[in-house]
Amino acid sequence: MAHPGERAGAGGQAEAVRPEGMKVAGLLLAAGGGRRLGGRPKALLGHRGRPLVEHAARVLREGGCGPVHIVLGAAADTVRARADLTGYGVSVNPDWARGMGSSLRVGLAALAGSGADAVVVSLVDQPGIGAQAVARVVAAATGRDALAAAAYGGERGHPVLFGAGRWADIAAGASGDRGARDYLRRHAGAVTLVECGDVAEAYDIDTPEDLARLE
Repeated sequence: MAHPGERAGAGGQAEAVRPEGMKVAGLLLAAGGGRRLGGRPKALLGHRGRPLVEHAARVLREGGCGPVHIVLGAAADTVRARADLTGYGVSVNPDWARGMGSSLRVGLAALAGSGADAVVVSLVDQPGIGAQAVARVVAAATGRDALAAAAYGGERGHPVLFGAGRWADIAAGASGDRGARDYLRRHAGAVTLVECGDVAEAYDIDTPEDLARLE
């Protein structure tokens, strides 16, 4: 099993470590309107006394990502007013209702001039994924063509890592709620799966019943 500083290959063996000096940005997709939650924007759901977006952004930073960029959408002005996003880049996706793909495009475009060699993409509604899992995925940034994802019991999940050399192709194919799913499927043989099931839980906050998972 790979830990920070190692990379898990398809056979579960440790492989090359992240090269020194590689800059790995973080991208938090936090634009959703919470349709199945009665229209409550997910970024503003309470978790540990603060809006969920603050928790999710901090996880990326503590996991070794920098800079960290956040894409807002639903109730963006309210999110800015209620959440402390100091120190993070923020973009607003005016087309957030069209799905995650449009937010991914906005975020990648915002990071294009950051000098990052790779980006770790996470979702605001997965509070069970902490900095330990992010750090393991960051360690898989072995070059500008890197492609990696956290895995849970061998099944691909979030967060995912994209080397900067892949951003243009990923953005070109990102549409609807599928995000980069089609790209990852087409390039499945190149994806490094980083097992994180021992340190994280990949559940989503999608329904009123799921709110019980928030603290």
